[in-house]
Amino acid sequence: MSDITQLKTTVKQKDAEIALCKTSTQTIFEKLSILSDAAKYDVACTSSGIDRKGNGRDMGNCVAAGICHSFSADGRCISLLKILMSNECAYDCKYCVNRKSNDVPRATFTPDEICALTMNFYKRNYIEGLFLSSGIIHNPNYTMELLYQTLYKLRNVYHFRGYVHVKGIPGADSMLIQQIGYLTDRMSINLELPTAEGLEKLAPNKHRKTILAPMRQIQNGIAQGKQEVALYHNAPSFVPAGQSTQMIIGATPESDYQIMSVAEGLYDKFGMKRVFYSAYVGVNEDKELPSIQTASPLLREHRLYQADWLLRFYQFRVEELLNEKHQNFNVLLDPKCDWALQHLEQFPVEINRADYQMLLRVPGIGVKSAQRICKARKSGPLNFESLKKIGVVLKRALYFITCNGKMMYHTKIEEDYITRNLLAEHEKLPFDKDGMTYKQLSLFDDGQINAELFGEKQMILTQ
Repeated sequence: MSDITQLKTTVKQKDAEIALCKTSTQTIFEKLSILSDAAKYDVACTSSGIDRKGNGRDMGNCVAAGICHSFSADGRCISLLKILMSNECAYDCKYCVNRKSNDVPRATFTPDEICALTMNFYKRNYIEGLFLSSGIIHNPNYTMELLYQTLYKLRNVYHFRGYVHVKGIPGADSMLIQQIGYLTDRMSINLELPTAEGLEKLAPNKHRKTILAPMRQIQNGIAQGKQEVALYHNAPSFVPAGQSTQMIIGATPESDYQIMSVAEGLYDKFGMKRVFYSAYVGVNEDKELPSIQTASPLLREHRLYQADWLLRFYQFRVEELLNEKHQNFNVLLDPKCDWALQHLEQFPVEINRADYQMLLRVPGIGVKSAQRICKARKSGPLNFESLKKIGVVLKRALYFITCNGKMMYHTKIEEDYITRNLLAEHEKLPFDKDGMTYKQLSLFDDGQINAELFGEKQMILTQ
């Protein structure tokens, strides 16, 4: 190593040490305020998907459907402590509020602080698990080593057996990925942007290969881990709840067709458990980004999630929903209704004869209701009243089905007629009239949490 290179490395290390010293003077309350708010742009957390019973000695357990998002500020659904280890970052991604060129308050937790926070929130029944990510402190390996130390202590020193979801750092050594994989329930590597071109333009420090490599490693590790558990019942599980990823939507000009094709490839080729779509939020002024006044594409995000559901549970393929000539979803109709209107030659469907696959394609019929229809009609023919009891949404389905050869009402099988009637129903969207969508709950919206955890006794650090 040349003297100049060694000097640069020493300077970087000293800068990192100075930054950590600055944050060490902050209180836990100040750090948590900064780092829980900084984590709100990462939407890739979801239910645990696994069962793990308590063993009578350690703290916590996992229930398959027991972990959910924190949706509102009323305190009714705080399930995951969702934080960054640090919002210090050596990278300068144009879309990120924590990029190194931004002048924002910075903070960094120590591994023991995160463990203490997790255990104390869990004991008070505020959370059921931990979602942990981080900015790049110094370099990917340095950051991943800190994450590993945190999870190792949480599992082996604090004996926490609850749900843990960690965000892997692309570019980190594969051995660190492997070690963390045996300590976490779910791991995710953010794809960030749908295409390599967009990544090169907006995140010059990140590269598609360094993102896909750990994804493949996690996929292979999960497969190998299942084989080991099948052979040896006491073998440790590797990322048992699977891996997920996230794409930012609207920062770059990709079409819905491109985005969904990428998602389908991730499901097919990488065994992805979930792909999350995050509507771009303008936080930085930059000539390469949409104007900061541009509204976040929340309705587009909603349609992408609906289409993603069709891929995962309704046996659709991307080519059925979109193509080169029709590259974007109709924002006025959900993708399933839009598909049905483009394929009216397949309708109406006779409820008492249609196979399961065709029932899934009828607007207003979901997976559970399709299964119930197949089971119930073995006992006799179904009518519209039966379908209503089963859970079919008849106000949508009535245009596409018959019962015993008859439609519910005299209805035209015409695209314009059905479209007008469907739009008149005013689909309920997951955000209010002002365009605001769900937001991450701040842990400080509940005054009781403040009083208990950050009062004069500073219970978190002393227990």
